[in-house]
Amino acid sequence: MIHSLSGGVIADNMPKTFAKVEIMGAPYWFIAPFPVEVGEKVLAPFGREERPTEGTVLKVETCTPQTAPVPVSRAKFLERRM
Repeated sequence: MIHSLSGGVIADNMPKTFAKVEIMGAPYWFIAPFPVEVGEKVLAPFGREERPTEGTVLKVETCTPQTAPVPVSRAKFLERRM
């Protein structure tokens, strides 16, 4: 891991698992902090209030921050499996 001269970490290039989840008929990408499979029902933060909302996993990908489908810094995390 590379550190800056001020002592902070410059970047975390570790791969992360992303899940494409269908919520209310539209697809959204989330970081999956636990194993998920296509077809599984999950709870994900949704809307302005980020209320837990049920969705269905459409796709699962392991990506680096450079290849992620959405910026890692702005991605939300899945909450749990149903």
